[in-house]
Amino acid sequence: MSNRHPARVVRAAAMPAGMPEVPVAIVGAGACGLTAALALRDVGIECVLLERDAQPQGSTALSSGFIPAAGTAVQRAAGVTDDSPERFAQDIQTKAHGRAAPHLVAAYAQAIGEAMDALQQRHGVEFELLDGFLYPGHTARRMHTLPQRTGAALVAALEAAAQRAGALIVTQALVRELWCDAQHRVLGVGYQRPDGSVEHLACQVLLLACNGFGGNPAMVAELLPAMRDAVFGGHAGNDGSAIAWGRALGAGVADLGGCQGHGSWAVPQGVLITWALMMEGGIQVNVRGERFHDETAGYSEASLQVLAQPGGVAWNVFDDRLLALGRGFPDFVSAEAAGAVRHAADAAALAALIGCDAAVLARTLAGTRLQPPYHAIKVTGALFHTQGGLDIDAGCRVRRADGTPLPNLLAAGGAARGVSGDAIWGYLSGNGLLSAVAGGAIAARTAAQLLETP
Repeated sequence: MSNRHPARVVRAAAMPAGMPEVPVAIVGAGACGLTAALALRDVGIECVLLERDAQPQGSTALSSGFIPAAGTAVQRAAGVTDDSPERFAQDIQTKAHGRAAPHLVAAYAQAIGEAMDALQQRHGVEFELLDGFLYPGHTARRMHTLPQRTGAALVAALEAAAQRAGALIVTQALVRELWCDAQHRVLGVGYQRPDGSVEHLACQVLLLACNGFGGNPAMVAELLPAMRDAVFGGHAGNDGSAIAWGRALGAGVADLGGCQGHGSWAVPQGVLITWALMMEGGIQVNVRGERFHDETAGYSEASLQVLAQPGGVAWNVFDDRLLALGRGFPDFVSAEAAGAVRHAADAAALAALIGCDAAVLARTLAGTRLQPPYHAIKVTGALFHTQGGLDIDAGCRVRRADGTPLPNLLAAGGAARGVSGDAIWGYLSGNGLLSAVAGGAIAARTAAQLLETP
């Protein structure tokens, strides 16, 4: 199936006769949709997830799988007792320079701890706390991960839990149509099957947990021009459908300049290199052997810094101590197996590898804690996912341009505005999965309330 499809709204008084109906339909079976489905099943509400791929993957599977949360049982078990939703919210706003949506920052920081505890205690998703270092902007150890430390493992665990809980997942179901009445109440959806046929599903509440727009070059050029030349390292399903549907219904959009970039995308291997190397003393140098930014400021804004260098590339430089650290991350192991990690016995050999002046590189290395032998990876800046989208309230209800909510349309995760503000530097590590998991849990609660309303 092509990732280019016309997302359209069908105006109708009712769905086609004889169509199946479900209380809640969810577009997308990534972390957001699966978390929502689990929360709905916890209160006995039937739901159907419509997933475009043959196997749920999405942006979640391509992520590191690290979810930031404050006040969880996992944190307490690890001895972290001084974190709180309020402290987490402050870290989010500090990174975004106060430009993140206050109502969502408060809602997500408050909801994520309970959501993570529910996934572990009710559904057997066994998290542990990432230890040893802090990602940029976090003032407490709050990154939760599965032992496998991959996004693919996370989405697989959530999918298995959702199936055990009785949520129905329909794969190879590419949603193309939203059916709505004259009052903009969602009636249901139409989705394309692999043979090109279109099936329909009626629903009482619809949750868009599907995508951003990072995989749509035209929308990136229009809405996020600073990243128009970046490699896209995200999922092809990020085609902007949610925004297209929302615009057709008069919904507002917000924070379209926000995104998660990454300044450490190995080339030509096309593999993400963990930023833990930079946080623990690694550096980035350009093809002239010069260090060109403060790596500890954040990996999202680093994407722009790298892209601005000659050729749009840089070299990650680190030593044996950091090589050992990197080998604790599956993505790094994959990158090393693919030949991304190069080795140099001393500064002169490293300069020959990079192709820069040896004296310049020697001066650069003299200002670091790095010791020979050295290791290096050629990288570029990448766009992973967008952080802007449909405007939503604290309950994840999609709002019209005038701020009033649409009757029964919800959005969270990549489909909605996030908590990174409207600029690339506002992204706090983990904000994407924070919005997905907390947003999914909140959306499920709102859906249950809407179903109770006559």
